[in-house]
Amino acid sequence: MSVYEHAARFINETPWNTSRSAELMYRAHREAYLCYRHSPLVVGIDIYNLEAECYGCKIERPDGNGIPAVIKHPFPGSADALRIEPYDLRSGRIPLIMEVAGRLQTEFPEADIRIPVSGPFSIAQNLIGLDQLVIETALSPEPVRKLLDRLVEGQLTWCREINSAGLNLAFFESAAAPPLISPATFHNIELPPLKRAMSGVSGILGHPVPCIIGGDTTLVIDHMLETGTDFLICPSEADRVTFLNRMKNHPEIKVRINMNPAIYARGNHENISSEIDAIIKLADGRENILLGTGAIPFETPVENILFIKNYITKNH
Repeated sequence: MSVYEHAARFINETPWNTSRSAELMYRAHREAYLCYRHSPLVVGIDIYNLEAECYGCKIERPDGNGIPAVIKHPFPGSADALRIEPYDLRSGRIPLIMEVAGRLQTEFPEADIRIPVSGPFSIAQNLIGLDQLVIETALSPEPVRKLLDRLVEGQLTWCREINSAGLNLAFFESAAAPPLISPATFHNIELPPLKRAMSGVSGILGHPVPCIIGGDTTLVIDHMLETGTDFLICPSEADRVTFLNRMKNHPEIKVRINMNPAIYARGNHENISSEIDAIIKLADGRENILLGTGAIPFETPVENILFIKNYITKNH
């Protein structure tokens, strides 16, 4: 389970307010964990904004219970963004996230508590905008390659800080999700810095890290495996049968099959149980398969998530 902005529901707060206060974030994730006992517990609300904010992106306050996001990008293109300096680990909300993770780890030593770390493509799309980034990968890829390499350095510095604090991390790179970029673009532009980043993170932690990329990743499975990861997700957008068939030769890799969030966020218990049964059937006979929710939308009824846990316990 991935509980980010959904945690704010537990303290009757907006994702915005929760994302800006160490006390609110601590209380939100604490209450969510006490209810769900989920794993891992990733500390954050708008997890892809942390590094971008340190690089100068302004995070806009959304209406109501919307998720904070970067609306205006500080650089017109990759070549301009190359002048960025490594961010200060004391800047932005990094100290807030570190504080909350430390408090949660102290209170719940049994929990798998992690700090979110973004991949280079995900940071780059906040710096220059996703449309501009995708266009440049096709028309002028060299500055993109240089920018992604530049961004890897900052991420490895932060990962060393996380590890030195005795904390664990989760690595996310969903901006590089197909069909936003083609398999060829993924291989030629995204894969080299992604491999460098994940290899570096694995070296810092002393073990492989999951390669978390959403979207229809079926066509880039082999590329993701090149990163040395031991864990992939089968996103709800992917063709599950095709995805699992392509993973048959890699039984040692853990695969988390994500439920369709539209079903558990808005569906009834019959819809939810049917989705669970379909995933369990797909997983039959294969080792290292997990059922997951993906990122739980804020509006998801808490009772629906509890129903998922109870249904699996009683029926599977």
